[in-house]
Order: sequence, then structure tokens, then C-alpha cells
Amino acid sequence: MDILLARKEITSKPKKVNFDKLLEDLAKNEEEIFYFDRDNSHKDMMAIVDKFEEAGYTVHFREVKYGLSDDEYMYEIHSL
Repeated sequence: MDILLARKEITSKPKKVNFDKLLEDLAKNEEEIFYFDRDNSHKDMMAIVDKFEEAGYTVHFREVKYGLSDDEYMYEIHSL
């Protein structure tokens, strides 16, 4: 499954990454905070949370607002 990482700049395009790569990073560090772009569907984000939990990690998920507009947010997943 491919997922979009959060943008570095508001005008830039989000970078795609495969879920397996995220799982590898998490296995190396044992704790990781991932930020994902708002263009990901909520359904896909819930699937990512489920996959992390199936792999045996504790997951905290939330939407992070960084501006006043409705479309100024990103998703955060903190995996332990």
C-alpha cells in the first residue's frame, strides 16, 4: 500500500512511500512519529493504523491542524 507523506512546503507535492518501508523504519527505531498528507483518505489512514496494530505496535492517531482553513491539516501516527 502506498501512502503520501506530509508536504514539506504548502505548495509542494507530497512524497509517496510504501507501507513496508514505514514498517522497516519502525522496526529499526521501535518508536516513530509519522506525518501524512491530507490527500490520504481517512479510510486509508485507518487501514495503516490497523496494520501497525497487527504488527504488534501501539498506535496513537490524530489530525493536526496547522492553520485556520479547513484544508490546513495533516495526519499524525505515533507508533510505539
